[in-house]
Amino acid sequence: MARYPRSSRGRGRTRSRIYIILALLIIAVVIAFIYKPYPFSKNETSTTLNDVNVPDVNEATSSRPLELREELNLLEIPEPTAEDSPRVSELITEAIALINATPGSIIDVRDRLNESLPMPMSAQQRAFVKSQLSALADKWLFSRTIFPEDKLCGSYKVKPGDQLRKIGERFKVPYEILMQINNIRSPEALQASETIKVINGPFHARVYRSTFTMDLFLQNTFVRSFPVGLGKPGVETPTGLWCVKPGGKLIKPVWTDPITNKTYHPESQDYPLGSRWIGLEGIEGQAKDRTGFAIHGTKNPNEIGTAGSKGCIRLHNGDAILVYNLLIPGLSKVEVVE
Repeated sequence: MARYPRSSRGRGRTRSRIYIILALLIIAVVIAFIYKPYPFSKNETSTTLNDVNVPDVNEATSSRPLELREELNLLEIPEPTAEDSPRVSELITEAIALINATPGSIIDVRDRLNESLPMPMSAQQRAFVKSQLSALADKWLFSRTIFPEDKLCGSYKVKPGDQLRKIGERFKVPYEILMQINNIRSPEALQASETIKVINGPFHARVYRSTFTMDLFLQNTFVRSFPVGLGKPGVETPTGLWCVKPGGKLIKPVWTDPITNKTYHPESQDYPLGSRWIGLEGIEGQAKDRTGFAIHGTKNPNEIGTAGSKGCIRLHNGDAILVYNLLIPGLSKVEVVE
């Protein structure tokens, strides 16, 4: 049977369709290349800062740049006031420049800001410096990250027979804070050959009666401030130097009011001591040879920031737990000043 030849018009339409299909394929490949998922993301989708795993305890790491700068609010210098110290302003400016240029330089920034604290400065400057040091402490202290240049924290490889309490005593910190920063469920869960983060203590505290605040220090480095309640008129919290009493750290102990002689049990509805008790003994100043005083939690948080106690230093219950985990009997000092 004879075949009818294809017309040139039909061949032209076929070529046009092929060109169109090829063009669409090229466009699709280009689009896929531009918008392909990040190669190391979870489930082949874009990752976020919150998806990044916390580095292992023995890895030297730097913090995430943008997140750190946002948390520290170090992008802008505070508005100057007439009361500002020029030297402190200079140190703040250096710290801001350093953290913006090198976001991983947490320890250097911490040390520069801490250097300024004993200097005379305005209230605005002091509040700014303390807020930045508190934010930094969440990075270098209250996390598993270890910075190789940090002399206040380090790593320790657990040996057979080691006990967490003994490791804490060796480094002059309570074992509770080692459990907290290393996510150890219980002292018995410590495993030989594992590497844990340790802190070179001890911690100390300074209480300011005029502002109802407590500053916490690791050795001489500022860590955090807490609001406190203090003794009311007639039973004021004595100034001077105190030491955390050996055997004085207790969880919800039975307590007898020294004025009314009423005894309170932790299960009582009117139990006043809150979550923790840290007994103190006076060693210098008005505090010398004084006993019966303590740092403790409270059932009445409205009394924090006021003079309403019988001489003790009151904290919010969550703050009392943290301070309990940091101060070590026999070594940690508590200074009360005006």
